[in-house]
Order: sequence, then C-alpha cells, then structure tokens
Amino acid sequence: MTDIAFHRLELAGREPLMPGQLSVSEAVARIVAQKATIRQERLSGIHNPWGHAIGLTDPWTFLGICESQAVVDEARSILGPDIILWDSELFPEARKYAQFLREGREGRYWPVRPLAGAIVVLGIGGAGPRPEAISLNDVQESVLDRRDPLDPIYVIRLLPGISHFDRNPLHPAHRACMEEQVLINYANRPLWLLSGVDRANNDLVTGFSLAAPAWASGGPPAETRGET
Repeated sequence: MTDIAFHRLELAGREPLMPGQLSVSEAVARIVAQKATIRQERLSGIHNPWGHAIGLTDPWTFLGICESQAVVDEARSILGPDIILWDSELFPEARKYAQFLREGREGRYWPVRPLAGAIVVLGIGGAGPRPEAISLNDVQESVLDRRDPLDPIYVIRLLPGISHFDRNPLHPAHRACMEEQVLINYANRPLWLLSGVDRANNDLVTGFSLAAPAWASGGPPAETRGET
C-alpha cells in the first residue's frame, strides 16, 4: 500500500489543527505489527487526539481520513447533509470486525436518540482504498464478504445531525458498553460536526481537551488563612 493511494482522501475543505506526522500506511503497519499485544478496545476512538490511542499512534492521521471528502460524500448518500462523527475504530484484521457483527454488537453501544446512523468501512490493507457507507439498519456480517479477512479495516461511526448523542452514563447503550468494553467511555468522547448543521442540540464541547490536573482539596487557601 502506498500513500499515493490515499491522496484522494483530501480534507473536506479544511486543514487539521496539527497535521499528522505519520502516514496512513505507516500508522496502520505499526499497529498491525503489534496486534497480538493490543487490546481491541484501545483502538476505539483512534482518531481522537485527546484519547488513549495517543500512546499507540498519531490520531491526527486517522482524523484526516474521517474528515476526508471521500468519506463525507459517501456518508451523505445515507445521512444527508448533516453529519456528526462520534467514533472510529481500527480492526487489525477484518475478521475481528466480522465477529463483532456476528455477535450483534454494532449498534448496541450507540447512545443516540433516535437511533440512526451509518458506518463507513474502509479497507486499508491494499491499494486504492474506497470508503463504503452502510446504514446502521443494514449493517451485517455480509458487508465484509468481498474483503480479505486478514486485512486491516477502518470503521467510522457517524450519526445524522437530527439525532442526539446522549452523554448520560445511565443510558442503556453506555451501561452495555461499561459491562462489555470496560476500557471505553463514550459519554465523555468529543463529537465532530463533519458536514452541515447540528440540529439536535448536541454537546460539541465535551472531550476536546485533557482534564486539567488539580491538587486534592485540603485546608482553605492560604489567603483565607491570613498567610502571605
């Protein structure tokens, strides 16, 4: 796979705040080389520069794919003009995602009201990657029939701008995720408006920075104790 194959995945009219330092091929190759030692949950939210994937790769590389014109155009065919990115996940082997689908897990962790959305699947194990959008209602194992089960696959999860992403940790989708994917907390993940308008009053602020460190609370501040 060459980086030239990804050249057409140009950003949708904008540049990332920090350009990725790793090429797509290099980023994927490094993860595939370590796949035996990486828990799959750590590859969820791989596009998030403030997430745990920062210890594995350069998230800006994957965010660039999510924001690419090819991905956005493909998603519009299902979701219309208003599109929000809420998750993406790299599977080092397509057969791992096939198992995920076989177990009926796609959609189980979507804290979205009303439940609607699409995934964009991108096989990145060979030349000429072509994103393919599938409605959440139509996602099944057969979407991978034409793909090599050993090739890496990138899954981008999108919701329409008319749906609301529920950050309440008591939402059934969050509860299921806490029980079955203990390293993932979607409630505090950032959302990206990729196209159009947010029409459902989504929280597009949470998650866009690391939590600021703070000392444990103790006695009152020095100024209130009369100290200088």
